Amino acid sequence: MPTNLSKVATERGIKYFLISFVDLFGSLRSKLVPARAIADMQKNGAGFAGFAAWLDMTPADSDMFSIPDPDSLIQLPWKPEVGWLAGDLAMDGKPVEASPRVALKQQIARAEKLGFRMKTGVECEYFLVSADGSSISDLNDTQEKPCYDQSALMRQYDVISEICDSMIELGWGPYQNDHEDANGQFEMNWDYDDALVTADRHVFFKYMVKAITEKHGLRATFMPKPFPNLTGNGCHAHVSVWDKTGQNNLFEDSSDEMGLSTMAYHFMGGVLHNAQALTAIFNPTVNSYKRIDAQVTTSGSTWSPNAVAYGGNNRTHMVRIPDRGRFELRLMDGAANPYLMQAGVLAAGLDGVENERDPGKRLDINMYTDGHKIRGLRRLPANLLDAIRLFEKSKVLRSGLGDALVDSYSKLKYQDWRSYSSAISQWERDHTLDC
Repeated sequence: MPTNLSKVATERGIKYFLISFVDLFGSLRSKLVPARAIADMQKNGAGFAGFAAWLDMTPADSDMFSIPDPDSLIQLPWKPEVGWLAGDLAMDGKPVEASPRVALKQQIARAEKLGFRMKTGVECEYFLVSADGSSISDLNDTQEKPCYDQSALMRQYDVISEICDSMIELGWGPYQNDHEDANGQFEMNWDYDDALVTADRHVFFKYMVKAITEKHGLRATFMPKPFPNLTGNGCHAHVSVWDKTGQNNLFEDSSDEMGLSTMAYHFMGGVLHNAQALTAIFNPTVNSYKRIDAQVTTSGSTWSPNAVAYGGNNRTHMVRIPDRGRFELRLMDGAANPYLMQAGVLAAGLDGVENERDPGKRLDINMYTDGHKIRGLRRLPANLLDAIRLFEKSKVLRSGLGDALVDSYSKLKYQDWRSYSSAISQWERDHTLDC
């Protein structure tokens, strides 16, 4: 029997529910529903006008409903009378296939038919900045190499500890918090889980970080590259595939030098094969391409990939193998849609397994200094427009994610690119006003 949300509300003292969905651009949309109305909402969903969000719809389209998933319920630690629910979008009684959570669930169902469960963990990086976003919040955070700086970390203790305490309360298993490579930048890690659970938590984490930070008079940003001289915000994903029970890691093979099974290499091969097209959803903004293959930052490294390659425990590669039974995909940035990110990995990985794609030779080199010496190495797209074109043409991603999602996402991202292209920057005025 599905969880009775009305009963849960009474037991937990929940007065309101946020019934939410995430649009194609990764924006979290919600309605605040009183507990007295949740029974109807659980059955029929909360109604929205799809055109009002970043979805490929018009004002003439039917009402769209977010059907809450009771298993996703998260009670806000800082406002426990409110419960948050992830929802699946439906219109005219049918799932909206061009919606992120529905797309991920379809890939999960595809994997289940093959006897697989993908488990993932994410490393979410963000900056704490001033309320207006113009500078980092801690003006004393000035070290050239600030990564792991204890003093700068502890000056933000009140914010960081409240976020971590919230994750502990929610049972996520957080295990470390650190000051990252850029001044004002932080990262928080929690336990890996099934892909849908991780995606739901990732969505809520971003909201929680912003909400708690605002309480302290600051602002949090996951923008890929908010400051040109500092390392950008990545969102690395650690990936493994397990059997149906979730007890046996199908990626692990102790006889392999790197501890990976043949299946793991094929899955990785699928991700590498489709990496250039995947960049459109892993790096979804104009600003994303100021992080990829960026100039060296004040710390001495961008920590971002610049080509399609994998290595061992080597952070200069797009794919790193840090330990047996998993790999780390370092391409995604802080703007990536949590659901599309997971769906893209799974769609590409299953393509690799089904077609036994060879990831090629492992490169045990520093990609930042020696990558240019490797002939035939594929480069990542240089801008959002190139990425969208590759995504739109990808037969693998169309087959996996569906034409509806690929077409809708591409259409909206082309609009995004045209908006950017029509804007006149200060750089252009500075360099061409007197031409």
